[in-house]
Amino acid sequence: MTVRNRGALAALAAGAAALTVATLVACNSQPAGTVGAEEATALASATPTTAVPSVPVTGGDLPAGVQAVPPVRLVIPGIGVTATVNAVGINERTNEFEVPPSVDEIGWYRYGPGLEADGGSVVIAGHVDSARQGKGAFYRLRELDRGDTLTATGSDGTARRYRVVAREEYAKTKIPLDRYFARDGKPRLTLITCGGPFDAKARRYRDNIVVTAVPA
Repeated sequence: MTVRNRGALAALAAGAAALTVATLVACNSQPAGTVGAEEATALASATPTTAVPSVPVTGGDLPAGVQAVPPVRLVIPGIGVTATVNAVGINERTNEFEVPPSVDEIGWYRYGPGLEADGGSVVIAGHVDSARQGKGAFYRLRELDRGDTLTATGSDGTARRYRVVAREEYAKTKIPLDRYFARDGKPRLTLITCGGPFDAKARRYRDNIVVTAVPA
């Protein structure tokens, strides 16, 4: 996954593109369409119940006193997902978002909020596919719709249910990454993968699919 601040953040915009190839382009060649965009925007602009310090996108430690609960497992029954979640950050050499190399696993952005947070966006990103490994955990993410439910289990053993409120598709150069990586606004889960047609020359998908879910 590529994420560089808009540099690092824009990588997520590049999504799993670096690891996908033209042989699997057909999987997401049709537009997912957008639903619930206004609600997703409102969540990001709302005031959280407590102030949450900001953290750097590309590195550094979480603010003092923050005991984040990382997600370790994500289950989305509607699209057949049961995936291990690993804590990831930014690759210091490439300055890219480090999604786990196995397409069956997904990555939680460890410099953002954890599942215990009462404000901000918990970002989980995953591959859509790989020529060598086949379909990724988020291969069918584009099929989620408002009202669908999912469960994120934290390292504390607590399973937290979420309800999908929005599914959006952006060209990678247009995705509002500052919104999706925000540590303020109402608590929400942000799932990101690649979508749209595959650019064989650039070796990446044109778009990103973003699903927003709130505590159910």
